[in-house]
Amino acid sequence: MSVAITEPKSPESILDIDCAAEADRIAAAMRRQLRTMKKRGLVLGLSGGIDSSVCAALAVRALGARNVLALLMPEHDSESDSGRLGRLVADLLGIGCIEEDIAPALAALGCYERRDGFIRQVVPRYGAGWRSKVVIADLASGEGFRLSSLVVEDPDGNRGTHRLPLSVYLGIVAATSMKQRTRKQIEYFHADRLNFAVLGTPNRLEFDQGFFVKNGDGAADLKPIAHLYKTQVYALAAALGLPDEILSRPPTTDTYSLAQTQEEFYFSMPYAQMDVCLYGLNNGLSSADTAVAAKLSSEQVQRVWRDIASKRKSTAYLHARPQLAGDVSEVL
Repeated sequence: MSVAITEPKSPESILDIDCAAEADRIAAAMRRQLRTMKKRGLVLGLSGGIDSSVCAALAVRALGARNVLALLMPEHDSESDSGRLGRLVADLLGIGCIEEDIAPALAALGCYERRDGFIRQVVPRYGAGWRSKVVIADLASGEGFRLSSLVVEDPDGNRGTHRLPLSVYLGIVAATSMKQRTRKQIEYFHADRLNFAVLGTPNRLEFDQGFFVKNGDGAADLKPIAHLYKTQVYALAAALGLPDEILSRPPTTDTYSLAQTQEEFYFSMPYAQMDVCLYGLNNGLSSADTAVAAKLSSEQVQRVWRDIASKRKSTAYLHARPQLAGDVSEVL
């Protein structure tokens, strides 16, 4: 549906929803979906972030606390607050909570060793006591090519930034993606033993733009907030009574040893502005009207739209089912 904007509006107002009605609608959909799957409950990874917290609250609203299981799955690079906030949400909702440290599994798979090997192609001295993260150029800055860079910090706290060759970038991401895929294995273990389904937690921005690992955090049996913009997820979190610490926590990747926001790693713009730009593109608004709501220039909005289109194209395979060489529709 197209929405006309006649005066400056904040990103929050253009994306307003009836939170109570939406929570009830999602809960009803979740119940229907579980009946179809013949599953009696839901398992989800709880990170202490806004998306997983909202999904946990919606699951309890749909099924009751006894039919929801939360998993905390820390590893060497996890933020110290993730486990604490995850337990805070689980306790508030009254749901069961199991912690499983996946660091030994990742070490056995060579996750950390493989990642560090790629980093040393750029920073040969990188080793024990060092920390790192991958960042991308600011989308609104007007740079023609938004290349990724590696930020490293030595044991003395000195930082350096290095441009990443494509092969090194891909290698680092491939190694760190083991984290999401290992967590998903744990989720499905518990789901299988309980006859539960696995609940995925992407919001619309992440789902649309391919901000997930295929067969990792992208794998799930249902994704109840994939139609909601991140701004709407925050509004829903407040309406569901989630703690202020959850509401005020910035979106993070919780993947690299240096603290890193989703904005730094992938979107390169605050989620509220990205939401409005995506909404404007999806609903046929002009770049000028979208710019007013997003508090950007029309040129910046057009740059964001080009980036959205590029990401949709490059990550389409993440959404795709396995490709077949023959028709099996009669079997299905």
